[in-house]
Amino acid sequence: MDKLHKQHKSQIQEISYNHTLKILDGTINVVFYDVTTIYFEIDNEDELRKTGFSKEGKHQNPQIVLGLLVSKDGYPLAYDIFEGNKFEGHTMLPVIDSFKKKYGLDQLVIIADSGLLSSKNIEELQSKSYEFILGARIKNEKSFIKEKILALKLKNGESAVVEKGNLRLIISYSDSRAKKDKHNREKGLKRLEKKIRSGKLTKSSINNRGYNKYLKLDGELKVSIDKTKFETDAKWDGLKGYITNAKLNKNEILENYSHLWKIEKAFRIAKTDLKIRPIYHRVQRRIEAHICIAFARYKIHKELERQLNEKKSSLSPEKAINIAKTIYAVKIKHPITKEITYLTHIKSEEQKKIANLFDF
Repeated sequence: MDKLHKQHKSQIQEISYNHTLKILDGTINVVFYDVTTIYFEIDNEDELRKTGFSKEGKHQNPQIVLGLLVSKDGYPLAYDIFEGNKFEGHTMLPVIDSFKKKYGLDQLVIIADSGLLSSKNIEELQSKSYEFILGARIKNEKSFIKEKILALKLKNGESAVVEKGNLRLIISYSDSRAKKDKHNREKGLKRLEKKIRSGKLTKSSINNRGYNKYLKLDGELKVSIDKTKFETDAKWDGLKGYITNAKLNKNEILENYSHLWKIEKAFRIAKTDLKIRPIYHRVQRRIEAHICIAFARYKIHKELERQLNEKKSSLSPEKAINIAKTIYAVKIKHPITKEITYLTHIKSEEQKKIANLFDF
């Protein structure tokens, strides 16, 4: 790992980009960005590993922030790592700017979820002539915008446009999302009621974090549920917003944003199947090398997935890899000619299936 340097990081990303460009017929004009956190089982911070908001609920553990850029089909294009206490919204522009400059790209549509939404990011994206589609926090909009949204009265599968200065808010509604939103609200309410009964909630618990927004103070000390606020929130069940300046119609906006789950899947695969964590390295260059290797592994994983799909195989990459691990070859050396040959042992039907798919 000590032989992996920053130049290799650049080379590996370039190989991944060029290969992705080739399989996407020479066009990459839509990219997806997201971040995750990777924690370390250590007590003390250093220059890179710092405590911050953890997406894994490990707020007490020092961590790093990983920013990843992928194509519409989920192929990895670029990444970078940041200090564990860095606000995720401040990681997006450095990664995208570097990516655009490196490959001399003129037009890019950036897609990211609402966690990356900030007025500063929107201003910077516009000043640098990027087109973007970002998840919107529609319940945080100004009153007159919220009134327009609620007045739409959308039905299942419908969407509409609400103008917001030189930007557009695309609003969509689905019954399935409404059902999920209602379930989550009621689940959150039950948790709050349980905490109130146990006496775990105090005046300091009243804030806008999560479902704590439904709390109110009765008198000086008593904490209770603000049922009015809870019932008012029901009006938003099923509604989802997207803020954009992209020169696409609303259906194209929704279609493009719908691919964002692929980057979330990338992080899930990296953390489970590819075992990006736990990281036991202490030296920064080794941590950087570890992430670089994980990026390369994910690219290979995606290429295997692509080839399996191309060959109309029902096997997942994980299943194909596990089968391949059971196949072995015996090295045979001829006693007279000294010629070396390899005999591959393939017995089970699964092994034969893999061998036929990849011609070995």
